[in-house]
Amino acid sequence: MPQPMPPCRIWEQDWTPRDRVLMAFEHEQPDRCPHSMGFTQVAHQKMAEFYGDPHWLGKIGNHFAVTGAQLPWSQPQPGFYRDAFGVVWNRTVDKDIGIVAHYQLTEPDCDGLPLPDVHDPDLYAHLGTFVEDHPEEFRQANIGFSLFERAWTLRGMDKLLMDMVLHPEFVEELLDRICDWNVACVHHLAQHNLDCIAFGDDWGQQHGLIMGPAHWRHFLKPRLKRMYDAVHEHGMYVWIHSCGDVSELLGELADIGVNCFNPFQPEVLNVAKVKEDHGHRLAFHGGISLQRTLSRGTPDDVRREVRERIQVVGRDGGYVLAPCHAVTADVPAENIHAMLDETLGQYQ
Repeated sequence: MPQPMPPCRIWEQDWTPRDRVLMAFEHEQPDRCPHSMGFTQVAHQKMAEFYGDPHWLGKIGNHFAVTGAQLPWSQPQPGFYRDAFGVVWNRTVDKDIGIVAHYQLTEPDCDGLPLPDVHDPDLYAHLGTFVEDHPEEFRQANIGFSLFERAWTLRGMDKLLMDMVLHPEFVEELLDRICDWNVACVHHLAQHNLDCIAFGDDWGQQHGLIMGPAHWRHFLKPRLKRMYDAVHEHGMYVWIHSCGDVSELLGELADIGVNCFNPFQPEVLNVAKVKEDHGHRLAFHGGISLQRTLSRGTPDDVRREVRERIQVVGRDGGYVLAPCHAVTADVPAENIHAMLDETLGQYQ
């Protein structure tokens, strides 16, 4: 039998979701801890069956409304998708992101690098309607794979890392071209009433940085700053996503203009200590353990962790409650329900 959804009463409060997020980003205490949660396709379907409602996700009160430039995709064959940069993704197993099946840059050479037309007005034509449709949510535009990730999807992870040593001039040119594209995209997005630009760029692994701190500082940091400066030029916030242990970078990220860091993984970060050390300069989004608590804990474990995040990390603002990534297929429906019920219980 389908289970009842937890009641969502955020709209009955005096504060809008946008109010809460703006206060949290300014390191002030909102009336409730804001939340915004994502789910993979399998997890979404699991909860649709659990609640007997295919529209359940729109009823949990996510405080973020997310959009982005509408880049075209094509499907060269069943289960395979080509993005606007020409990269082919195999989604026969992982249906949300996939695995790169074809890299564009087989040699360390940027000639003919396939970048989509960033000035195409069709990429941004939907944004006016998006803003009108979400007057009370925090409006975020997602750049997606933004710099390191965009580069390795074009070249290959192993080849790009070797290029940093063997062909540094190529890496500089490749990253500059991607950075130029991102900055131009930011300027177009900023013509609409958005609150935040989100950048996805995984730099971390379970222990430390994929490319090491020296290469991060040399190749990535100055270009990241340029992108973040473009966002601040328009009075918007910078939100970044980087999985893994990037604890050694948090102070530098604040220095170059990051406002909110995601996914804030408790498996690799002591979230309470990080909030204590960096919470005066960075806000955090995420923090509920996906590798441990959600996937392997009990519903009571999940409830305890949600309460602890709200009470400890959410104290004095600077926190948006969420799992530390889109919820995956291995998480039991009862644990997802416990997370939602405890989160929305703030509004009772």
